[in-house]
Amino acid sequence: MAQKMKKIPMRMCTGCGEMKPKRELVRIVKAPVVDENSPSEVSLDLTGKKPGRGAYICKNAECLKKARKARRLEKAFSMQIPDEVYTTMEREIAGAE
Repeated sequence: MAQKMKKIPMRMCTGCGEMKPKRELVRIVKAPVVDENSPSEVSLDLTGKKPGRGAYICKNAECLKKARKARRLEKAFSMQIPDEVYTTMEREIAGAE
């Protein structure tokens, strides 16, 4: 019997717009709303297992800068993202490189 090829899941980087294997990208997640009073939490998901709406970005700071400049994460999550969240993500991506 022939060996069955395993399908590699592909995702699009929100920064550069390139399709890449899911393992090469970092997931940014918008946590599900617990109650109406608290705002949704947006954070970096290095494990890829956090619950919520996800967007993917390359593991380099340039793609995050492009996504920030074009407001692509705001569009993906339909919400305003504070500057400190971007700053935290930039630091974490720099550490992951």
